[in-house]
Amino acid sequence: MKPTEETLRRIEAAFEREPRINLHAYPFQMEIDDGILTLEGVTESVAAKKLALELAAAEPGVAGIVDRLRVEPAEAMEDEDIRNHVCDAFIQEPAFADYAIRAFSFGAWETVRSAPREPTGVMEVEVADGIVTLNGTVGSLSHKRLAGVLAWWVPGSRDVVNGLEVSPPEEDNDDEVIDAVRLVLEKDPFVNASQIRVSCRDCVVTLEGVVPKPKEKEMAEADAWYVFGVDRVMNRLEVRE
Repeated sequence: MKPTEETLRRIEAAFEREPRINLHAYPFQMEIDDGILTLEGVTESVAAKKLALELAAAEPGVAGIVDRLRVEPAEAMEDEDIRNHVCDAFIQEPAFADYAIRAFSFGAWETVRSAPREPTGVMEVEVADGIVTLNGTVGSLSHKRLAGVLAWWVPGSRDVVNGLEVSPPEEDNDDEVIDAVRLVLEKDPFVNASQIRVSCRDCVVTLEGVVPKPKEKEMAEADAWYVFGVDRVMNRLEVRE
């Protein structure tokens, strides 16, 4: 067996061992060339996508990854509708009240909202084939992460490429991730964030506490997975109806 074939076999075996990756229902196409692995296909969740990328990157024969994995959308939506929903979410979010918002529509950039006073930053939204790309400048890592989650919350989103720059630059760390996860949980109207404790170590988020329904436990975990920079989520929430 060739080295590349052996590497692909080990990666596939790692995927098979991970219960959140269902290769039978959601098969991947994998190619490796000069140590660069290309992963292409559809996953059933953001968790499956991130876990696949993490497991693949851990293989010794993989020097880099071309990520073409997309998440199965909760609802089929046209790109224009996705773009409008993302922009509306940004407009309605108080944290972005002083941000200018632009969108790429029908081959040209248009101003969705001019900042009411001197802008704190600018957020640019582009959607192609269900993939939301965010560019521009925001004031903090928490703003960058919140914008990404709001884009993920749009039912038709298949992927979110978060290219927002933070100005002035901030050093990322586990505390920043914790702050962002807490913020997102507080923004989610279907989750009681006051009953959830969040911790993080080396980009692995742990959720602890009590929730009244299994669905809320699932939603809290999904929110944590949506946060930019989170590699894994340990869901230790207890359900007490």
